[in-house]
Amino acid sequence: MMMWSHKLRGFRKGFVPEYNSRLNPLDADLGYEILGSHDFDIKEPLVSAAETDYQMVDVYEVMNPKKRRLSDYYKSLEDDGSYESLHPEFFAPDHILLLDGIVQSTRYGDAPYHESIVHPAMITHPNPKRVAVIGGGEGATVREILKHSTLEKVVMIEIDEGVVNLSTKYLPEWQDCSSIAHHDGCAEWCFDDERADLRVEDALAYFNGNFGSAAEVDAQEQFDVLIMDCLDPNDDHPFAKVLYTDDGYVTSLYDALTDDGILVVQVGEASGINDAADENGDFENRSTMIKMLDAIGFKSIHIYEESHCQFGAPWTTLIAFKDVETRKRWYRSPAAVELDLSRRILPTMDGKTSLRYFDGATMKSYQMPARAFEENFCRQQDKPEECAEKVRFGNGKEVNVSSAYNPVFERHFA
Repeated sequence: MMMWSHKLRGFRKGFVPEYNSRLNPLDADLGYEILGSHDFDIKEPLVSAAETDYQMVDVYEVMNPKKRRLSDYYKSLEDDGSYESLHPEFFAPDHILLLDGIVQSTRYGDAPYHESIVHPAMITHPNPKRVAVIGGGEGATVREILKHSTLEKVVMIEIDEGVVNLSTKYLPEWQDCSSIAHHDGCAEWCFDDERADLRVEDALAYFNGNFGSAAEVDAQEQFDVLIMDCLDPNDDHPFAKVLYTDDGYVTSLYDALTDDGILVVQVGEASGINDAADENGDFENRSTMIKMLDAIGFKSIHIYEESHCQFGAPWTTLIAFKDVETRKRWYRSPAAVELDLSRRILPTMDGKTSLRYFDGATMKSYQMPARAFEENFCRQQDKPEECAEKVRFGNGKEVNVSSAYNPVFERHFA
């Protein structure tokens, strides 16, 4: 605590010219939410300031008394037949992965985040066989994809092998596929599954080289679903700007998809009802990417939010459809989604579902964008026609949909 306070004394935004908080992980979640918290019953660094070739990695084990009691945790370690000892998974300390001081994943937010970024797209696609993941170094995104029986190959492109290796050692649950029922080529560790292909390389180079304007695209190598699970669009990092705004790279993602392909992108913290339009705020990169996806040719773009990821705010995911027919499947009933899940998802060894969070009812909650997205969309400098009050709430007038991303149309006319 003293070291954290000392290193930040005078060295933060507003005190030093051209100060960049990204270069000081203590001036981020690590400093404010972990080291700066005095009331944790457990605060143990499993990995402290480990430097890979690209970033600094921290893994902390913490027990927040506002969420779990230390006495219950100790009781869960006993073999006394108590509720706590029979269900120790509810009482264990949280594990938190931080990259450059920013929280990336937590034990108790693992399922809500990773299941929400994977399964909505996978279950919407009629038959996802080939899937790509950009980032996702801790391995949990691949773990969720491997639960689908239709899958033939998942390619994960992660530039930082150090994160993968540290996660294997200190966050084994994130890469554990041992509970999934037997299938051809299965393995206890997700990256050992024969369907998994981990490639340690630059995603920009991979997609530009294989699917860019100068590449001869092999249709056999295209993907049914492509998931970008990496830097947040508002991260103060030059690579983040490229990932969300580079025209050549974003176009290569479109060309990497099959004709009925689906693109999924985690796009950071959800807009608030009182926030300015993304194009005028911290999420300018998110706004730019949405406009680029529209211009490139995606037929429909949708944003949904999940509030249980343990990131301190609701988190948003963008899903973009190349094909209108595939997009129609997004709006299926909870019962139809449940039926598909029962047919596709590989069960656990004891025959139960391997999903801990996602189901048909959860999918229903993702189908309609929150009002904050509509308000944010209508605060653009060039306000779309459908944002006018008389058009928004319907008066029999034919609506001119201005773009593939249109939360007004979704909320009032779809």
